[in-house]
Amino acid sequence: MSLVFHARDGFELHGHCYGDPLTAKAGLLIAPAMGVEQRFYADFAHWMAAQGWLVLSFDYRGMGASRPAALKQSLKGLDADIRTWAELDAAAALDELSRRLGGEPGEQRPIHWLGHSLGGQILGLLPNRERVSRAITVGCGSGYWRENAAALRRSVWWLWYVVVPLALPLFGYFPGRRLRKVGDLPRGVMAQWRRWCLQPDYMMGEGGAALRAHYAAFEAPMLSLAFTDDEFMSRRNVESLHSFYAGAQPVIRHFSPRDVGEKRIGHFGFFRSKFQTSLWPQVPQWLA
Repeated sequence: MSLVFHARDGFELHGHCYGDPLTAKAGLLIAPAMGVEQRFYADFAHWMAAQGWLVLSFDYRGMGASRPAALKQSLKGLDADIRTWAELDAAAALDELSRRLGGEPGEQRPIHWLGHSLGGQILGLLPNRERVSRAITVGCGSGYWRENAAALRRSVWWLWYVVVPLALPLFGYFPGRRLRKVGDLPRGVMAQWRRWCLQPDYMMGEGGAALRAHYAAFEAPMLSLAFTDDEFMSRRNVESLHSFYAGAQPVIRHFSPRDVGEKRIGHFGFFRSKFQTSLWPQVPQWLA
């Protein structure tokens, strides 16, 4: 079921709900990766709903169904950065899922978080993160470019030092579709992501000790699903990012394609339906 809800500043957001709120044993919020629309997660969301969860997916402002009609040709003028996506958009999605589950305070069914890449990075920023009972990250790590997977490291410097500095002032946003890189992104999102990716401590390089302490204070159990053939995230990226969630004491599980009888998993493969009998059960088993 498609749904419309509003961020805390009134911005209209679009999502999709899977499952029956009356019979669901818990909620699951899927937070997308950078440049990935919610519809990419539909097969997995349907499957989780069949396992008894009420699943909500959504698009950050400017992305997918949450891209206003007036901005279909260009995102120029959309004022948003990654913290906007986390503190306003993802927080509103979490509130919406909580509302749909209902229940009196103290009797509410648990809500779990599944963050793909960026979706796992931003959980620590949410003002209402205490509503999250358990968290799972998929293909999630620091974006620090010098520690990226080797294949990406050989080319991503061009994006950060040439393409982005030229494109943002020229277009007023990042025209990723035209450039065949990531996808269209608001100027503030891309500018902040670039700053983070050039810092050895990623977001902490900008947020400092206060942000580091804020992340460390998140204590819900956390599972990280990482893949040895991830074309973006190295093992060091994964370990670095999850060290920020010190209070959650994340469990990191690394999978190779050979472990599941496949030739490829990569950064996006987990959500493909061919993994519903091999990798997908990792999620309900952890959340049970």
